Amino acid sequence: MSKWREVRLGDVADIIMGQSPKSIYYNNVGEGLKFLQGNRTFGRIYPTYDTYTIKATKIAEKGDILISVRAPVGDINLANTKCCIGRGISAIRSKENNLFLFYNLIYNKKRLKTTENGTTYGSINKGDLENFKIKLPDLETQEKIADVLSSYDKLIENNNKRIKILEETAEEIYKEWFVRMRFPGHKNTKFEKGIPKGWEEVNLGDICNLVRGVSYSTKDIEKGIGIPMLTLKSVNAFGGYNYDGLKYYDGEISDRHYLKKNDLVMAITDMTQDRRVIGQVCLVPMLNYDELTYSADLILLDDLIIEKGYMYSLLRYGGLSKHISMFANGANVLHLNQKTLNRIRFVIAPSKLRKEYEDFHIDIQKEINILEIQNQNLIKQRDLLLPRLMNGTIQVK
Repeated sequence: MSKWREVRLGDVADIIMGQSPKSIYYNNVGEGLKFLQGNRTFGRIYPTYDTYTIKATKIAEKGDILISVRAPVGDINLANTKCCIGRGISAIRSKENNLFLFYNLIYNKKRLKTTENGTTYGSINKGDLENFKIKLPDLETQEKIADVLSSYDKLIENNNKRIKILEETAEEIYKEWFVRMRFPGHKNTKFEKGIPKGWEEVNLGDICNLVRGVSYSTKDIEKGIGIPMLTLKSVNAFGGYNYDGLKYYDGEISDRHYLKKNDLVMAITDMTQDRRVIGQVCLVPMLNYDELTYSADLILLDDLIIEKGYMYSLLRYGGLSKHISMFANGANVLHLNQKTLNRIRFVIAPSKLRKEYEDFHIDIQKEINILEIQNQNLIKQRDLLLPRLMNGTIQVK
């Protein structure tokens, strides 16, 4: 049985505090080094990158642990590439087993982000991290524990790659039919003013009922209990569902604010001026919850009178979400109002063609749902194992 020793984090890891370059060096066209200002694009394990900098200040190497040091403190990811880190992030580089330390810090996340009396930190500094106490087993045990836990994450990542391929297939078919206009029967279709005959122009408000989500205060979500709630972070940049966006809401909910599987929701807020989230949509996946709600940063496209998969694809792949984002306004935070959304006009294909695409999209979505359920079960199993491995309840051989 391995003996665990208590150590200061600063004694077993190098800690690099982020420092932001001047904004004049930022770009979103891929020039320079990938840049993370804070935890905005953190994923379940790895971040995504939508900002670059031609002048790097502080660097995280591939494999480094990334931790949010400004509110919300304690979010943790792994760097999947060399990147520049801003002042909202610290990189932690273990002198022993980095992957074990990653899981160890996840296990200690609650303790890391709160003071001794339970108050949540607004920020933490290098000294706080260096003096943070953790328990470590011998190196061989670290490696074994990391191997066990990472095996689950590798399976999840493989499933995510398969999901991405399926989504790309749906996107390609949509664009072939409805963007490049090579839909079944297109050779025999007449075009009028660039639009196939029989296609119809509609307002968004004519084909669905828009229902904004629940307004909440910090006290409604700070305890981490209650009904699972989709938030702005539940919608990925440029569309799709993000599993890391759920919070738990402990407040009043009206009947119209409950979600069900396959509901279509849109982001109507963006915390930046980049317009990468606002107007974007996701389909509510098959989640293991009896009840589910959504925040006021999102709006539900309820009572759709056209096919949901077609509408989702029109928004995400057909450029409608990007078009809608241009109607957002706000000095610092962008917003879309419901009246504007109701008046958004666009063209839809005839019912027969929509249904052909919908049948295809349903088949794709079924395959995605199977993989998503597998992922949820893998995450549940890993999360049950994690604390038991870290507190010594379960021994690895």
